[in-house]
Amino acid sequence: MNPSKSLIAPLCWLTLAGLMSAGIANAHDAEHEKVTVLEEHPMLNAPGKKAMVLTVDYLPGQASIAHSHSGSAIAYVLEGEVISRVNDGKAMTYQTGQTWYEPAGSRHYESRNASATKPAKLLVFILLDDKADILTPLPQ
Repeated sequence: MNPSKSLIAPLCWLTLAGLMSAGIANAHDAEHEKVTVLEEHPMLNAPGKKAMVLTVDYLPGQASIAHSHSGSAIAYVLEGEVISRVNDGKAMTYQTGQTWYEPAGSRHYESRNASATKPAKLLVFILLDDKADILTPLPQ
């Protein structure tokens, strides 16, 4: 692996996480899925926490880098099929209308479009600390 390339992906994700926290969507490119923040609100009944709703669009064959979330997340497949592997669990394929849960601190080793020809889309609800980034890349 090209050492400079292994440093670029985590830096891109840190930038992306900062943009997502600001409510800005990233543009689709060949390497990264499109993440769009739909809502972000402070939790009045849980001071220091915020709730977010976002979509994740995968082009055919596209995948996320391995990452963790400091908050708890629930993902719902809006379109297509997504393969997800969290913590020590096995990789599961989720179809349109199915959901999965990621407890706070989970390591999301795999999240990708199951199809090489059709797009996929997730709706994600996440509850996390006020100042926390949506995700943190895992060491390669």
